[in-house]
Amino acid sequence: MEEKEVVYVVSDSVGETAEFVAKAVATQFDGGKIDIRRNSYVEDKADIDEIVQAAVKEYSIIAYTIVVPVLKEYLDQRAAEEGVLAVDVLEPLINVFRMRFNKEPHHSPGLTRRLDEDYFRKIAAVEFAVKYDDGKDPKGFEEADIVLIGVSRTSKTPLSMYLAHKRFKVANIPLVPEVSPPEELFTIPRKNCAGLIISPEKLYEIRKERLKSLGLSPQSNYADMERILGELEYAEKIMKRVGCPIIDVSNKAVEETAGVILEVLKKERSM
Repeated sequence: MEEKEVVYVVSDSVGETAEFVAKAVATQFDGGKIDIRRNSYVEDKADIDEIVQAAVKEYSIIAYTIVVPVLKEYLDQRAAEEGVLAVDVLEPLINVFRMRFNKEPHHSPGLTRRLDEDYFRKIAAVEFAVKYDDGKDPKGFEEADIVLIGVSRTSKTPLSMYLAHKRFKVANIPLVPEVSPPEELFTIPRKNCAGLIISPEKLYEIRKERLKSLGLSPQSNYADMERILGELEYAEKIMKRVGCPIIDVSNKAVEETAGVILEVLKKERSM
């Protein structure tokens, strides 16, 4: 059986980047005949000594992505002392960035993974907001970071999506006099819920424009002032029963309202 060449991949984080680069290069040299051995989360000089000694025995190469200066320098030193070829996969591009942007790197391991995790948290929050939008499934209330309640056209969906991009899992439900709210609404902690109200005049304008955009008659019950007053009165009763903070969204942009919601709920949670 033909003996494989060995490449040690070393990182003070996961080591995925160095391994990916090493595999890409290996394909240019009969990749199947090269054994790539990953060493993740290298944190001290003892780890480096052990890897360098293993590389000496295997007459191997070390490809690494160590960004902590003291560990990088020690690996370079030990590899040179033992005659082992060691390549910093990131250094050429880091140097170009440093020169072009006139900035110094953070020298902090695991930043790529942290960025990836942050991205996936945002995607999960957006998917959550879509799944539990408009009261589709009250079971989501228990998992939600924030539950928004209010009558139609109080920006519940835009707020849910905006807050989702801030990594909050948000569910929302419309309050309609003819439809009893789900029992789950009355079991969630008040610190996780926000009620949205709006002035009757503003809501009338918004609903009238909504009907016009849909090609429907502005005389519809949906934009009737008496109906609007009844809905708002009903919604406030529900909000008081829930015991949640009530926020007026009249004449506020989504970003402004979201900021108020986060500030109010932060105070609720600190009490």
